[in-house]
Amino acid sequence: MTAPYTAAPVPPPASAPADAPRPAPGALRLRPLPGEVTASYLARLASAYRMPLTHLLDGLGIRLSPGPDTRPPGSELTLTATAQQYLAAFTRIPHPHLRRALPCLSPTDRPHTSDPTGETATALWQHTPPALQPVRACTVCVKHRTPDAIATTAWIYPQPPQVLLCIRHQQASSDPRHTTPLGIRTLPEVAHTHRRLARAVSAAPALTWAATITTRWYDHQQHLATRWQTRLAALTAAYPHTCDGPASPTLTCRSLVTYPETLTLAQALAASPTAP
Repeated sequence: MTAPYTAAPVPPPASAPADAPRPAPGALRLRPLPGEVTASYLARLASAYRMPLTHLLDGLGIRLSPGPDTRPPGSELTLTATAQQYLAAFTRIPHPHLRRALPCLSPTDRPHTSDPTGETATALWQHTPPALQPVRACTVCVKHRTPDAIATTAWIYPQPPQVLLCIRHQQASSDPRHTTPLGIRTLPEVAHTHRRLARAVSAAPALTWAATITTRWYDHQQHLATRWQTRLAALTAAYPHTCDGPASPTLTCRSLVTYPETLTLAQALAASPTAP
């Protein structure tokens, strides 16, 4: 399982007192999605309060430092320990619960006092490594968790094999270049295999190996796999906009197209006496 990247230390700002008062609890209680990008959650939170992200952070007493970009999936917001405690106080969500949902938050059991390095409440934009770029979450799930808000997009870090499925709403995301999740009602074998095998192999190292193998098969032997060609044709017919993106759907839909075989191979590898 690929863990989110470890952010570089945030330089202490020249201003903002370290003992600034903790923000008052907010009027809204907005839950993060499991595995959500911190910047995505903060953007949804700002949308719920009908204000720009910069104004929200300023109101929480969190200093926003400039970075290479200002949005997912190419960038992520890294919060100092003090900023994390401010966010937990404002959202009325205990920090351990926030950290379970937002993988890029760092472990801290400190109160709202300053960090031992002298850092204050600071948020810093940082590049997201290409291998860890998030994908769009199920649009229906986002609307359910962002009531009466303007933002309807959320970003989530996927786990190997880099496919994010919502079986309940029949949506799948497998590439950050897609402008929206793709429906999988035309691919019933994807949902069927996921229900049957995903839980059993989700934490197995064999899943990463299986994804690597099926990716290589797809890239070099795709002409021999009629089922993959059929799935890809069904996706592009249902979502022609995938053909107009910066990359071919042959590439951007690869993980989703090979998903059933990846899970099946992962099960076989995990059951092997010489499993990785």
